[in-house]
Amino acid sequence: MANVVLIGATGFVGSAILRELLSRGHQVTAVVRHAAKLPQQEGLTAVEQDVDDVAAIAAIAKGKDAVISAYNPGWANPDIKHLIETNYPKIVEAVKQSGVGRLLIVGGAGTLFVKPGLRVVDSGAIPAEIMDGVRPLGDFYLNDLTREHNLDWVFFSPAGAFEQEGQRTGKFRLGKDDLIVDPATGTSHISVQDYAVAMVDELERPAHHQERFTIGY
Repeated sequence: MANVVLIGATGFVGSAILRELLSRGHQVTAVVRHAAKLPQQEGLTAVEQDVDDVAAIAAIAKGKDAVISAYNPGWANPDIKHLIETNYPKIVEAVKQSGVGRLLIVGGAGTLFVKPGLRVVDSGAIPAEIMDGVRPLGDFYLNDLTREHNLDWVFFSPAGAFEQEGQRTGKFRLGKDDLIVDPATGTSHISVQDYAVAMVDELERPAHHQERFTIGY
């Protein structure tokens, strides 16, 4: 059983990770903007805190086994680009200051390769209206995270699309830098439930260190 800090526990992906963590008996400190959104559950402690406060996040994480970040300012937030650029480096710094050695990040699919030399973000497949959220997260991974050598981090990229009405099947494929495409449908997709399964698997049995990995059917 791990004692974990989960940032963004009320979001689409974060809430799925939270359910998976609790179902496996882990202790979770959920860092959220509105604690009232989380019902009281065994193993869960909700803390209201903004992620831009490095000292506060470091204090919350101190003594824990790992930090999982599902931070997302919200796709409709007009400041999403600035907030990702500003806050993700702060999350990394807070984890380093806390002394926690393991950081697992809910990444994006934008920097995955669709073919040699061509990333998803440059392929024309991403709608312009969400590019302010996709590209900054990809830039953070490529320009900042890959240069971080003092922290055992992983950047877990989903498939091209999350299934809105998905299921927890426990059956999926993992990869590293190439977009995983379902051979049966020709699409790249994963349920948020199976993504959460793989994230908690990585927490329990670390297989990736200072690298990105990805998932798909």
